[in-house]
Amino acid sequence: MPSHKETRLLHLNEMEKLDKTLFRLEQGFELQFRLGPTLQGKHVTVCTNYPASGEVFDRHKFRTLSWHNPTGKEDDSDKYCKLDLQISGSYQYYFNLGNEKSGGGYIVVDPILRVGADNHVLPLDCVTLQTFLAKCLGPFHEWENRLKVAKETGYNMIHFTPLQKLGLSRSCYSLADQLEVNPEFSSHNKKCTWNDIGALVEKMKNEWNMLCITDVVYNHTAANSEWLRMHPECGYNLVNSPHLKPAWVLDRALWHLSCMVADGRCIDKGVPPLIENDHHLNCIRKIIWEDIYPKIKLWEFFQVDVNKAVQQFRTLLTKGKIGTKSDPNQHLQIVQDPDYRRFGCTVDMNIALATFIPHSNGPGAIEECCNWFRKRIEELNAEQYRHIHHHQEQAVNCLAGTVVYERLAGHGPKLGPISRKYPLVTRYFTYPFKDLTVEEEQSMMHQPDKACYFMAHNGWVMGDDPLRNFAEPGSNVYLRRELICWGDSVKLRYGNKPEDCPYLWAHMKKYTEITAKHFHGVRLDNCHSTPIHVAEEMLATARSVRPNLYVIAELFTGSEYIDNVFVNRLGITSLIREAMTAYNSHEEGRLVYRFGGEPVGSFVQPRLRPLVPAIAHALFMDITHDNECPIQHRSAYDALPSAMIVSMACCATGSTKGYDELVPHQISVVSEERFYSTWNPQAHLNSGEVNFQTGILAGRLAMNRLHQELGTKGFNQVYVDQVDEDIVAVTRHCPNTHQSVVAVSRTAFRDPKTSFYSKEVPEMCIPGKIEEVVFEARTIERSVSPYTKDEHFINGLPNFTVELREHIQIKDSKIIKQAGTAIKGPNEFVQEIEFENLTPGSVIVFRVSLDPKAQEAVGVLRNHLIQFSPHFKSGSLPDDHSAPILKTLFSSIASKLTLADLNQVLYRCESEEQEDGGGCYNIPNWSSLKYAGLQGLMSVMADIRPKNDLGHPFCDNLRSGDWMIDYVSNRLISRAGACAEVGKWLKAMFVYLKKIPRYLIPCYFDAILVGAYTTLLDVGWHQMSSFVQNGSTFVKHLSLGSIQMCGIGKYACLPDLSPSLHDVPYRLNEITHEKEQCCVTLAAGLPHFSSGIFRSWGRDTFIALRGLMLLTGRYIEARNIILAFGGTLRHGLIPNLLGQGTHARYNCRDAVWWWLQCIQDYCKIVPNGLDILRCPVSRMYPRDDSAPQPAGSVDQPLYEVIQEAMQRHMEGINFRERNAGPQIDQNMRDEGFNIIAGVDRETGFVFGGNRFNCGTWMDKMGESDRARNKGIPATPRDGSAVEIVGLCKSAVRWLLDLSRKNEYPFHGVTIKRYGREETITYDEWNRKIQGHFERLFFVSENPADQNEKHPNLVHKRGIYKDSYGASSPWCDYQLRPNFTIAMVVAPELFTPERAWKALRIAEEKLLGPLGMKTLDPDDMVYCGIYDNALDNDNYNVARGFNYHQGPEWLWPIGYFLRAKLYFSKLIGPEIYAKTVVMIKNVLSRHYVHLERSSWKGLPELTNENGQYCPFSCETQAWSIGVILEVLYDL
Repeated sequence: MPSHKETRLLHLNEMEKLDKTLFRLEQGFELQFRLGPTLQGKHVTVCTNYPASGEVFDRHKFRTLSWHNPTGKEDDSDKYCKLDLQISGSYQYYFNLGNEKSGGGYIVVDPILRVGADNHVLPLDCVTLQTFLAKCLGPFHEWENRLKVAKETGYNMIHFTPLQKLGLSRSCYSLADQLEVNPEFSSHNKKCTWNDIGALVEKMKNEWNMLCITDVVYNHTAANSEWLRMHPECGYNLVNSPHLKPAWVLDRALWHLSCMVADGRCIDKGVPPLIENDHHLNCIRKIIWEDIYPKIKLWEFFQVDVNKAVQQFRTLLTKGKIGTKSDPNQHLQIVQDPDYRRFGCTVDMNIALATFIPHSNGPGAIEECCNWFRKRIEELNAEQYRHIHHHQEQAVNCLAGTVVYERLAGHGPKLGPISRKYPLVTRYFTYPFKDLTVEEEQSMMHQPDKACYFMAHNGWVMGDDPLRNFAEPGSNVYLRRELICWGDSVKLRYGNKPEDCPYLWAHMKKYTEITAKHFHGVRLDNCHSTPIHVAEEMLATARSVRPNLYVIAELFTGSEYIDNVFVNRLGITSLIREAMTAYNSHEEGRLVYRFGGEPVGSFVQPRLRPLVPAIAHALFMDITHDNECPIQHRSAYDALPSAMIVSMACCATGSTKGYDELVPHQISVVSEERFYSTWNPQAHLNSGEVNFQTGILAGRLAMNRLHQELGTKGFNQVYVDQVDEDIVAVTRHCPNTHQSVVAVSRTAFRDPKTSFYSKEVPEMCIPGKIEEVVFEARTIERSVSPYTKDEHFINGLPNFTVELREHIQIKDSKIIKQAGTAIKGPNEFVQEIEFENLTPGSVIVFRVSLDPKAQEAVGVLRNHLIQFSPHFKSGSLPDDHSAPILKTLFSSIASKLTLADLNQVLYRCESEEQEDGGGCYNIPNWSSLKYAGLQGLMSVMADIRPKNDLGHPFCDNLRSGDWMIDYVSNRLISRAGACAEVGKWLKAMFVYLKKIPRYLIPCYFDAILVGAYTTLLDVGWHQMSSFVQNGSTFVKHLSLGSIQMCGIGKYACLPDLSPSLHDVPYRLNEITHEKEQCCVTLAAGLPHFSSGIFRSWGRDTFIALRGLMLLTGRYIEARNIILAFGGTLRHGLIPNLLGQGTHARYNCRDAVWWWLQCIQDYCKIVPNGLDILRCPVSRMYPRDDSAPQPAGSVDQPLYEVIQEAMQRHMEGINFRERNAGPQIDQNMRDEGFNIIAGVDRETGFVFGGNRFNCGTWMDKMGESDRARNKGIPATPRDGSAVEIVGLCKSAVRWLLDLSRKNEYPFHGVTIKRYGREETITYDEWNRKIQGHFERLFFVSENPADQNEKHPNLVHKRGIYKDSYGASSPWCDYQLRPNFTIAMVVAPELFTPERAWKALRIAEEKLLGPLGMKTLDPDDMVYCGIYDNALDNDNYNVARGFNYHQGPEWLWPIGYFLRAKLYFSKLIGPEIYAKTVVMIKNVLSRHYVHLERSSWKGLPELTNENGQYCPFSCETQAWSIGVILEVLYDL
C-alpha cells in the first residue's frame, strides 16, 4: 500500500447497528472493513451500495466485497475488504453472519468543491456563505450589481432562497410551481429562464470565484399551485386520508367562529374582534366548549352504532352461531371505521360471540346476553368519548396558546383585530369553495369530487419525533391542533414509493434535476419534516446530475443521534449551526470549539488508523434568514465581534444579507418586498447603494479573507480563551509551520449606551512572537441623520461604521496601549498585551510565530522526522550543524541491535531494572510506567494519542520539565554498545526538542518515539523466522513476547555452558573485568517472575520455549538454554526453580519431560537440529552427591544426558531434598521433601509424588494456619499425571524412532533387577503405554466397564482422567484441562471419536474467554476467583489455595485448541472447518487483550469468565508461547 494514502479501519462487531453513528470520510481515502473479535473466524460477508468502479450509483443495489488476507494466514487479524472512495455521497453497508444480517451503518463521503476558471479546490472549512432572499434581488438584469456586494466583501458562496414562482402568500418558501422561474425576474423585454440563471452562476464561479446553492422544498407546495388542482392526490385530502375528517370538521367550525368574531357577532358572549386580555381568551374557551364541541360531536367518528351492533349480535345468536378466540387474552375492542363515518366503527362479532355466551337457546337467555353486550358497547363508546375529550382539551389549549402569541404577547406579531385575513387561528385545511353552514359543509366531506380538495396544510410540531410523519394515520396532530401551521402551503403526500403517487415523484424529480444542473449545492428546507425516503431518492437524483453536490440543512431534532440519521441517509455535507443560539459570549466561544478543529499541540495521527465517529461538519452562521434581528436582541455594536468569533471557527461559516449592513429588523421571508442595495465604490452613496463605509462591510471583507486563508493553509488547531465575560480570544494554529492567528473580540450583547462596560480590560499573554496585527477594527458611531426605513431598498443603520486598519505593527495600533515581552522558560517568549481602546464592538487579530530559535528547532526536528513519515516535509528546515549521529538514518543505527539488545531498549519491568540499579519512570500524581524501555511510554501514548488527551498527567510531565526526556536517552547511553548508540541518537534529537515551546513538546516527543519504536519493531521482526516475518499482525505482536521475556540481566541466571561449545555470547564483567558468559534467559512472567532466582523456572521455560524461541527462529539462544538446563540434571530430574543451578530445587516431576519435549521440537524445527544431540553438556552434578562443578570439568554429549534421565526414571528416583526444612520452603511439611518418581513396569506410566508435595504445574501449597491448610498441597496430583504420561510417551516414541534410524545410540534402558541386568527396549516401553492408556485413563460411558476401579467416583463420563493411581482416588476423576496436553504431544494414545467427545465436554465445561478453567465448575471445591491475600477460615480458598481449582489459566488453552485442530482433521472436513472458525473466534479475544494491554502481553490467568485477576502476572511467557503455537498449527 502506498504510504501516502489515508486509510481508515472500521471494525465490524456482531449485532452492531450504527445507523445513528456518523462516519465522515474524504474522497481519495481507503476504507477497510475488518472483523472485530466477535466475528473473527466466522463466515462474514460485507455488502455495500457504494458502486463498483465504472458503475453508476443505485442506492438499492448492493454488492458483496471480497476479502483480502495480506498474510494469507489462517487468523483473521489482518483480513479486510476495502472501498476506494472516489465519489461523494451517502453509502450504506451491512454485513451478514452466515445468512443472517448482523449489523451495518452508513459512511458519508464529502464532496470536493471547485471554483475559478482553473477549477481549484475550495476546502469545506474555507466556505464563507451569504444568504439572499431571491425575491429581493429584483429583475434579473439587476442581480449582478446586487450580488457584487457579496463578492466585494469576500464571500465565496451565495445561498439563494427558492427562485421559483411564488404562491399567493409571497413567502420565499411557498412555491406555486417548482419548475418555473419566478416571473418577477423577467423584465418587459426579456424573459428570465433557468439557462440565464445557470449562465450567471457559471460566470460567478469562473470570474468571481463564487459558488451558488439554492433551496429545495420537498415537503409542501403553495396552496394555489395550479398542478395541485389537477392532481389533488398529491396532498393529504379527505379522500386519501379519511382519518383527517374529524380534524377538518373542527377546523371548519373554528373558521366559522372566527368569522362570527370578526363580524362582531360574539360580543354578547364576551369576545370582541380585538382580543386584549385573559377574559376575552376565557370567553373563547367557553364558546368552544359550550357551543362548538357539542354541535360537531367529534366523538361520533370514533364510536359504534349501539342499536345496529346489538341487532346484528342478536341475529347471529338466534342462528346459533358460536365464536372462537385465537387468543384467550383477546377482549372486545372498537374497530375503527377506515372511512371515518359517524358511528361507522364496529366490533369483532366473533370475539363478541365467544365472550357473551347464553346459558340456553331460549329467547330470555338470548335477550340477557344482548343486554350484557349492549352494556359493554356503551362502555367502549364512553371510553372513546373520554379519549376524544382529552384531544379536545389539548386543541383548546393549543388554540389559546396561539392567540396569546399572535395577539397578546410582547414578542409576538400583534396581529390586531380578528378578520378573515387574520383569523382567530390559521386554517389547517384548504377550502376552495363558498362558505356554507357547518352542516352543509359536512355533507361535502362524503362527496369525493369535493372532499379531494380539502387538503392539509403543512407546518411543524414542537418536540415531535422528526422521523414520524405527522399527517399519516396514527397521528392526531391536526385534531389536537398541535401544528404550528403555514396556511399558505399544502403538505405533500408521497406515500412510500413512486408508484404511490407517480405524478408527485416525477414532478419533484424534474425539479431536483433542474436545481442540480444549475447550482453547485442545495439547502434542504424543512429537512427534519421532509419524509426521509423522499429526500434520499431526490438527492440520489441530484448527485447523478452533479456528483460533487454540496448539501446543507438545518435540523431541529434536539438529538445528535437523530441528526446523524438524517446526515447519514441523506449524505448532508454541512449542518447549519446558529450563533444566535448563544446567550452570551462564553457560549459563542464554546460553539467555535465544538464545531471544528483539534486542540493546539495535537498529536500527529498515523495515516492508517481506526475510523472514529464524527460530529457533522458545521456551517456556522452568525445569523440565518429565520433568526430574529441581533441588533434588537443584542446591540448594533455586537455585529462585528460576534461575526469575528464565528469567522474564526474551523468549519464553513455564513451570514445573511442585511447583517453586514446593520439592518435593524428581521428581513421577513414572507412580507419583505423591497430590493437589496447595489455596490457603489464611490464615496457618495445614493439611496439603495452601499460600499465599505456601510455597516461592517469593511470588517467583513477582512474576516472573510482571513477565514479562507486559515482554511487553505491548514490552521486546523483551535483554542478558545474566555478572557472575561465579554472578551473572547480564539486561536487558530497551523501544526506544520506552528504559526498562529489570535483574534480577540470584545462582544456587546448588551447595548454599551445603556449598560455598564468596564474600562479596565485584562492584560493578555500571547505565547510567541507577534509578527503583525493582521487587522484591528472598531464599531464606531458617526453623526449622520438617523435611520429611517427606505420604501424601496433594504437599508441599515447609517450612523454606525467600522474603523479598520490592516497589516500594521503593534506600535501603530490604536487598540493596544503597549506590548511587553516576557520569557517563560528558556525557549518560550510570551508577549504581554495591555489594551487601551478595546471597546465593546472591537476586534484585533494578531499573527504570531514561534520565537526564531524555536522555529528553527522545530524545522530541524521535522527535517529529521521525514525519515519516518513524509508528513513532516512541510515546515522542515535543513540541519547544517547537526550532531554527527543524526547524519545516519535511525534505521541504520537500529539495525545493529540484537534481539537481546531490543529487550533492553523496548522492555524491562521495574524489578529487572532494579537489578541494574535503575527503575521505571514514575509520573507524579499518576503511576509508574510498566516498562523502562520505549514500550512503557508507547503504551501510555497509544491511549492518549487518538483522543488528543493533552491534559493527561503524562503530557503535563513533559510540559513541566525535561525529566522524562532525559530519562529515555540517558538510560540507554549508560548501557554501552548498540543500545548506547540508540540513546545517543535520541539525545541528539532531544537537543532540538528542548528548544521548542513546552506546549509542543508532547506532540514532537511522541513523533520521535513513534518513529524510533516502529523502526525498532521492524528490526526485531527482521531477525526472526519467516513464520513471523510473513505472519499476520497478531503473530508479529505475539512474537514481541519473545523480545519481552528473553533478556540478559546484570547477573547471569544460567549456569555456564561448556567452554568447547561454539556461538556462546561473552561480555566483560563490570566489577571483575573478567570475561563471562551472558546467555539470554527466559523470564517466566512479568512483573513477578522476572529477576533474581525467581526469573528462570525449568517447567515454565520449556513450556514456553517452542513458541517464544523455536517458532520465532531464536535457535542458538534456545540451544544454549536447553544445554544449560541439561547441565543441571540431578537424580534424573531438571530443576523447577533454577537458581543458577547452585540453588536449584529438584521438586518437580514434569520439568524433565518438558525439557525432553523441547529437545524433540528443536530437532524437528531447527535446520540440522539433530546436531544438538552431540553438543557438549557441562555437568554441574556428575553424580547426585557431587558438589557443583565448574563448566568444562565433566562434559558429556546431550544424548548421554537424555539417556540418563530415561534410565533413572526406569530405575526409580527416591531422595530427600537438600537443606529440607523451612529454609527452602516455609510451608512444606516434612514428608513433602521426600521426592519419588519412577515407571510402572506393567503400564509403562511415569508415576511419582505423595500427598504432601505437588510435583506438576498445579503446584499450590497451602499457606494458611487459620484455615488449617498450611503444608497441604491443593492439587498433589500424585500417581501418574495424564500430561506427564503423554510427555513420556512422546519422548519414548521419539527415541525409538531415532534409535531405529541410528541417530541415537541407545535402544532402551537397562536396570538391575533381582541382582541381574535387564533391558527394557524403547519399543517395549512404547507399546506398554499405548496398550494401557485408554483402558486406564478413559472414563467409559458404559457403567459396567471392567477397567473402572472406582465406578462410584465417576461423575462425568466420556472424559479422560486427570491422573491414574492418586493417593486420593477421587482426584483421578476430576475434569481438568491437562489431558489436552497429552493429546497434542502423543495423539496416538487417543481414539479420535473418544478424544473428540472429551474435547467437546472440556469446551462446554472448562473453556473461558481467555483461558481454561483449571477445574470442572460442577466440582464441589471449584472456586473461580483467586485471591492470594485473602486469609479466612475457608480451607478451600484461604491464601489462594484454589490457585488451580477453577481460575482460568491461559497456557492450557493453547493445548486445548491444538488438540481440537488435530482431531477435527481426523473426524472430517466439515468438523475441521467449524473448528477453525471456533479457534479463530477464541484467538480474537487474545488479540484484543494483547492490543489493549499496557504490558503488551497475555496474562498468567484470569478469574472466572475472563475477569481480571490482580494477583496474576500481567504477561506470562507460556501464555504467549502457546498462542503462537496455535497460530503456527493453523
